[in-house]
Amino acid sequence: MQCGGDVLRDIPLPPYVTGEDTQFAVRAVVVHAPQRWSGGVVCRNDASPHPCRLHRWGTRVLALRGLRAADIAALIERGDPTAVVPPPDRPA
Repeated sequence: MQCGGDVLRDIPLPPYVTGEDTQFAVRAVVVHAPQRWSGGVVCRNDASPHPCRLHRWGTRVLALRGLRAADIAALIERGDPTAVVPPPDRPA
């Protein structure tokens, strides 16, 4: 059992990233975006310290899908939780 002050473990990643996982990840990073507050940077959705578990999970899933940090930051800046991420490039 974890103590109250311990950080919760990260949400497990899917064995392979599907289009549905990608859409959930986009929603996670946009809805759980950072927000400056008097006590520091917090999750916009639940005011937990940023990055929260869902934001970390979404970022990792999108990175596995091939998005760079700048691409993920652009999604967050855009603020659309339903934004569609194009499928990854497949080698010919």
